Amino acid sequence: MWQRGKRRGVVFSASTPGTGAYLVDVSTLLGGVTVVGSIESDLEAHELLHRGLPRGALSSLIEKLHAIPDIEVSEAIGMSLRTLQRHKSTPDQLLDVQQSGRTWKFAEVLAKAARALGSQDEAEQWLKRPAIGLDQQRPIDLLTTPAGVKLVEDYLGRLEYDVYT
Repeated sequence: MWQRGKRRGVVFSASTPGTGAYLVDVSTLLGGVTVVGSIESDLEAHELLHRGLPRGALSSLIEKLHAIPDIEVSEAIGMSLRTLQRHKSTPDQLLDVQQSGRTWKFAEVLAKAARALGSQDEAEQWLKRPAIGLDQQRPIDLLTTPAGVKLVEDYLGRLEYDVYT
């Protein structure tokens, strides 16, 4: 079921609660309006990712991390550390579609974890610790595949609603 949003005729899925808030959180992690522009719908996010995120969005994300080293971010988004470092030096060039999608997903999972756990610092620590509900796997290590991302997002949903089994 679809409904028209309140802002400038944007269409949101009625089954996606809090779309606006999550987009703001993800956009902020990726550098906000100055780096990724204004993103007001999932469709706009899709179009941005299809064109390619500016490499500066990845740099912005990395700069905002306090407890997760570059090497772990590069592994989670499927990029060598050397490539990640090269991308930092060319912020206006675009990531490819796959790199853009993985960078977005990393920021999205971090934002969801911060909401569920109360702060970005807690979220970063949680991503690095083995989780009982993930068979003692570290959530950050599961972000390398779509199946792993789904496991992490499902687990975050259970944490958010206090369902730990």
